[in-house]
Amino acid sequence: MFLRFTSRTNADGAVVRYVALAHNRRVDGRVKPDVLMSLGRVDQVDVAGLQRLAASINKHFGGCDELTGAAPPGAAGRTASSEVVDVRAIGVTWLLDGVWHRLDVGAALRAAIGARRFTADLERVLFALVAHRAVAPMSGLSAAEWVREEAAVPGLSTMDDEHARRAMDLLENADTQARVQESLFRAVPDRLDPLFFNTIHFACDGGEQIVVGLAMTKEGIPVRCWCWPGGAGDDPVPAEVRDLLDRHPGRVVTVVERGFSSVDDLARLRRAGGHYLAGMRMRDGNRLVEAVLSRPGRYRYVRDNLRIREVRLDGQDARFVVCHDSDQARRDHRQRDETIVHIQAELARIADRCARNEAARVRAECALLDHPTLGRWLIRPPDGRLKVDPAKVKAEARLDGKYVIATSDPHISAQDVTLGYKHLLNARDLKTQLLTGPAGHRSEHRIRAHVQIRWLALLLTRVAEHASGQTWQTINRQLGRVAQVTLAGPAGSVAQTTPLCPEQTAIYQALSIQPPARVTASSPGRRGARGRSR
Repeated sequence: MFLRFTSRTNADGAVVRYVALAHNRRVDGRVKPDVLMSLGRVDQVDVAGLQRLAASINKHFGGCDELTGAAPPGAAGRTASSEVVDVRAIGVTWLLDGVWHRLDVGAALRAAIGARRFTADLERVLFALVAHRAVAPMSGLSAAEWVREEAAVPGLSTMDDEHARRAMDLLENADTQARVQESLFRAVPDRLDPLFFNTIHFACDGGEQIVVGLAMTKEGIPVRCWCWPGGAGDDPVPAEVRDLLDRHPGRVVTVVERGFSSVDDLARLRRAGGHYLAGMRMRDGNRLVEAVLSRPGRYRYVRDNLRIREVRLDGQDARFVVCHDSDQARRDHRQRDETIVHIQAELARIADRCARNEAARVRAECALLDHPTLGRWLIRPPDGRLKVDPAKVKAEARLDGKYVIATSDPHISAQDVTLGYKHLLNARDLKTQLLTGPAGHRSEHRIRAHVQIRWLALLLTRVAEHASGQTWQTINRQLGRVAQVTLAGPAGSVAQTTPLCPEQTAIYQALSIQPPARVTASSPGRRGARGRSR
């Protein structure tokens, strides 16, 4: 590694010299210099200190590059020992930061902060809280410790729990939420028709009932989030959402699950405004479902494992879409086989144990028949001995991997019906994230802030998935291997990232985000300095 000097002659004849950190590499048998980082004008940097730093790095790695002839007269280089003082993961946080800025979330937060002054950059602290939930949701570390010890967060070198609390209070502010959500609407205007709305009900550790509302695009990107006390969930379309229905120029479709698909429930949704998607109950003898499934029709694929067909019934305003997921069908078949094997083994055990005690056999069989999950597979024939009902097994096999969705929207495509319903059901992973959140946040406004943080984490990961065509698990695993290594010695410090493999490069390219520079910081004369700026 060495310093490379270049010069340029200005129009007035003045010569300006520049210095860069470079190293030699062999290409097709010839040695060529490779510039790692431009350091600026010679008259504005400590050239001697930079030369000592380059020599220190060469000595540490056993390099053989020399500080060659481009150095200015009188610049002496002396070697000094250097050591690795810090190693942090940077690949995933760098990607999320790029998405964060593209969606203007950071700009909206800074606008909400305004002229107020804080001891820490709260916009960066909020990003760190969101990145922590996206990258390490199951980590035992707090977000502050994660930033201090494990992750390289662009623009933030350290934070503490008090910074996190102040940032959460800022995010929970109604004005801040409005600015952030409006910025998201401006960032994805071409994806907002149709917009799907769904609610998630759950209970916190302290017993509080919370209802979270999500508005998603058809690609599964959550662009709006609401949070209400549990009692507000009695209204299928709360006031804030009705306001969105009135102001949004495109279609807003409310998505409800199988437990909310009765005739009365759907009528309430239609009276509240907008259209609905409703999952139909499949295994409770619903005659409407039986009529839909009995209609013949040809399936068409919308994904490798998902095929659909549309059904219309006479006398029904709603349209119906029959979906068949081949992956789910295999899971259903496997689970049913395992259940039947378990039941057969239990019946054999009862018969063997109670062979001479009829009363005990009857009691054991009645207990098995009353089991909430196993009992539905059993039938008691005239001879009085329980056995697996073959008609029930055949009926269940007919439903493997299938579900039926009803919609009142006459214009939405069957594909958008299917994907909108599927994305919002998958978004219920947010419920799991909320329930596994850190303890100690009992107050309502802190719970609301945690909801907003997990919503933003879901937003960033869904954007990354949609742009790259890969799951977030794959993205997190691949980019989690990109590390930032900091070397320091008496001459100063330098932070360098590990080289990218083709898979990692492809992820950055898919999102049009420039990867972190190989040399991300150089600070002559400062031992252990860490670079965090983009």
